Amino acid sequence: MPGIWPGGCYATANLSRVKAEMTDLNGKVALITGAGGGFGLQMTRQFGAAGCSLVLTDLNDKALRPAIDEAGDSMLTAVAADLATEEGCGVIAGTCTAKNIAPDVLINNAGIAVAGRIDNVPRERWEVLMQLNLLAPMRLTNRFLPTMIERGRGHIVNISSLAGWVGSEGLSSYCASKFGLRGFGESLFADVESLGIQVTNVYPFFSRTPILDSEQYGYEERRAVPDHLITDPADVVARIVDGVCKNKLHVFPDSHARRIHYLQRFVPWLIPILNKRMRSASVVAGQGHW
Repeated sequence: MPGIWPGGCYATANLSRVKAEMTDLNGKVALITGAGGGFGLQMTRQFGAAGCSLVLTDLNDKALRPAIDEAGDSMLTAVAADLATEEGCGVIAGTCTAKNIAPDVLINNAGIAVAGRIDNVPRERWEVLMQLNLLAPMRLTNRFLPTMIERGRGHIVNISSLAGWVGSEGLSSYCASKFGLRGFGESLFADVESLGIQVTNVYPFFSRTPILDSEQYGYEERRAVPDHLITDPADVVARIVDGVCKNKLHVFPDSHARRIHYLQRFVPWLIPILNKRMRSASVVAGQGHW
């Protein structure tokens, strides 16, 4: 049966997972999607500082520019591509093949959110969300995993969300994508653990990234996350790097995520109450009175 490890991290019954040899990132090639965003920029900085050579990708050249500037000599290449499409994922894989680059670490970080009841959100918006948040990680893993298996090493990192554990009002499409990404990562780990491939799923709470400014539909007043609940992306990514080095399957990188996950597992009846309080707090914060 699953259990809780010290610090609130969820663990599988496979105890050898915890005792696995640590991953040394120095000299490895890391491919970071969404590299120009809040988490992505910190990943560029911190995985580069850990000794990784970097393949950076984001939607366009403008989005990529901050990551390129941050990466400096750590960057191998940067590719603008729309990962919400099969063609965009193919551009990334094709560029790596053409330049003889084989990523050791694939970080599926790119993602978007939209808020609102599903019938208020334009269908094309939540369909793009599902393509980018869920199908892009699956497509990229499908393309890069065979080479990892051939070499007998590799690491897939999926940036899910606490919304991949707990459903929240107004985030049905986002939660669906993040629940799906969590399930994909867990199942993938079962498939590839014996082949020398590691998988890490990450579940952050709200952090100070552009996703806080996501589109909202169907609300009279714009909603916002109370400031005291928002975490620092630098701290979150530091926990991610640590989790990857320690080959953790599940990483809850902030105290809010760990606490809510614990409640969801052991006192789930509290979650609807917390959701209602969060709804009230978000309305007040959105009006600028928090």
